[in-house]
Amino acid sequence: MIGRLRGRILHQSPSLLVIDVQGVGYEVEVPLGTLVSLGGKEGEVDLYTHLVIREDAHALYGFLTEAERGTFRQLLKITGVGPRLALALLSGLSAEALASAVVQQDIDPLMRIPGIGKKTAQRLLLELKGKLEWVPISDGGVGRLPATERGVRSELEGALLALGYHEKEIRQVMAQLPVDGYGLEEGIRLALKQLARRAG
Repeated sequence: MIGRLRGRILHQSPSLLVIDVQGVGYEVEVPLGTLVSLGGKEGEVDLYTHLVIREDAHALYGFLTEAERGTFRQLLKITGVGPRLALALLSGLSAEALASAVVQQDIDPLMRIPGIGKKTAQRLLLELKGKLEWVPISDGGVGRLPATERGVRSELEGALLALGYHEKEIRQVMAQLPVDGYGLEEGIRLALKQLARRAG
């Protein structure tokens, strides 16, 4: 089991980092919030990792904190939750925000995640109850999915900067996006689609 990686970032794209560890390039899937936190830097990074082994592939997932990795592992124990869904949850919510939602049994933050409906959100809250108590909650548990759409747009701009886009093209794309109705992950998808059209 690969539990931790420290190396130089060779490449980053939405949800994926390539990290050079002594000449070996590891592809590591990460939550979108990790890319935002890294701020587009190309230096050294230190990630807690979780390796998922399947018949057709070995997939490595990386997190900046042990709380994120522990939350990811707890999510994987829930029936019907695979790595993709767990990563989507941690892309829209920090570990602290998810733990806060579980304590309050608040389905709203979870339902803002693409692909999470009311029934799934209720089931997740029920199955996670009492299992994330070790995650520290501060500032009311406010996580990566802000309470206001303005906050989402601000985080979206930061994520695009982290991916290497210039402020001018980010402003142009942001002007074309809907004012509200989406979370960070969906916003990045919409923005990248617009950027791809411009490049084409």
